[in-house]
Amino acid sequence: MSLLEVHDVAKHYGPVVALRSADLVVEAGEIHALMGANGAGKSTLVKILCGVIEHDGGSLEVDGSPVRAASPAAARRFGLAPVFQDPALVPDLTVAQNLVLTGTPAAAVRVRLRQMDLDVDFDALVGELALPTLRMLDLARAMAHDPRLLILDEITAALPSDLAERVFAVMREWRAAGHAVLFITHRLAEVTALCDRATVLRDGRTVGTLAPRRGEEERIVELMLGESQKKIAAQVDAIRTSERGEPKLEVRGLRVGEAGAGVSFTLHAGEILGIAALEGQGQDDLFAMLAGDKRVAEGEISVDGRPLKARTPYDAIRAGMVLVPADRLYALLPQRPIRENLAAPLFNRLARWGPINLRSERARVGRAIDRLEIDTRAQRQARRLSGGNQQKLTIGRWLAAGFEIMLCYDPTRGIDVGTKRQIYALLRELAEQGAAVLLFTSELPEIPLVCDRVLALYRGGITAELPAAEADEPALLRAAHGLTRVAEAAA
Repeated sequence: MSLLEVHDVAKHYGPVVALRSADLVVEAGEIHALMGANGAGKSTLVKILCGVIEHDGGSLEVDGSPVRAASPAAARRFGLAPVFQDPALVPDLTVAQNLVLTGTPAAAVRVRLRQMDLDVDFDALVGELALPTLRMLDLARAMAHDPRLLILDEITAALPSDLAERVFAVMREWRAAGHAVLFITHRLAEVTALCDRATVLRDGRTVGTLAPRRGEEERIVELMLGESQKKIAAQVDAIRTSERGEPKLEVRGLRVGEAGAGVSFTLHAGEILGIAALEGQGQDDLFAMLAGDKRVAEGEISVDGRPLKARTPYDAIRAGMVLVPADRLYALLPQRPIRENLAAPLFNRLARWGPINLRSERARVGRAIDRLEIDTRAQRQARRLSGGNQQKLTIGRWLAAGFEIMLCYDPTRGIDVGTKRQIYALLRELAEQGAAVLLFTSELPEIPLVCDRVLALYRGGITAELPAAEADEPALLRAAHGLTRVAEAAA
């Protein structure tokens, strides 16, 4: 008898079909991956399992008995506990108050945090905690209910490598105890290293279940996307043709982080410059200062040879420098339609009050939708789009408005391999057309795929500059830990 069985589950949102026919069987004592491209229905299925939404058709069984979780509390009674893709915590409440909301014993959460060698102030406001801390807190809260099935939806996407390893240890512990883990991730290396089986969704349907093995990643990608990973990667590399142009962005002695030694670099037109860094090495401050979201305490920023003192994001935008953040909802109007989200930056260009040229607006928005292949079935609200389509929307709004420098902060976090390649191909096209792109990504193996050169950031200073051809994962990890010859000599 299986721990969990899902048969022919479907979910519709009006005309939008989120799930058509999902099947899933999870056994006790296994780590089971749930995979699929963005929009395949993974998060929808997780929400159905956890009682957040109700399914329209099909059935769920736990230990062979039919169940229908009408709420997250009911799902916990069935032995299912989730860690959702985004932190399920109220930012204006303390950690302790959030635990009271879900009826979670604070003592049990403290025990789980100690087991993971983590210390969290329960009197701190959730909104003041870093995202990796929130993800681990969500995990400890789920574990405190001692579920038989622990459901982890993209938890490692926002975690540095040391915290990700602690999550992996928890997963192995859960399996060894005879429980089970349903693990959603877009990182194929994690699936082949950890999971006993993997079920793949495509277009809301289950298309296969297999035992993932190293060297067989191509089979998983083909199930997810219907085409091979090599073919998609080749689309990105084929675009790289032109040489870099004139300097667009110059940074001199910019102090980032508490003990920053100062960051200096030049970004040229037609170039994608990568930033490689582990968590908390100053990359957050660097992008926030460039985007006008944080004041510069020390150092200089110049755009097209002119000093830029951005006091607000609008100052940076007027200078032609725009931000694509990792948190998609930070950049969007989630309750508003796709068209309004794409058109919003156009209104910055209005010189005076008066009628808006709707024909021009529709043409610009239409071109952005076509170029990015944004799924517009959920046109009424941006929040109903998949994570990948939401990220396309954050990029598309700047395609519609125009820009010269694009700051991309982990733009493919939590996005499937196909959408990643699509976004990377678009960034290469933009560079070929003369745009300058500064890209930070936590996916180190992806950096040489899209970048022309890479800067490694460590403790607020640059430890290495590498051409794309030399920026393999071992070299980037070494530099990101400050283990370069220059850094060692200085020490």
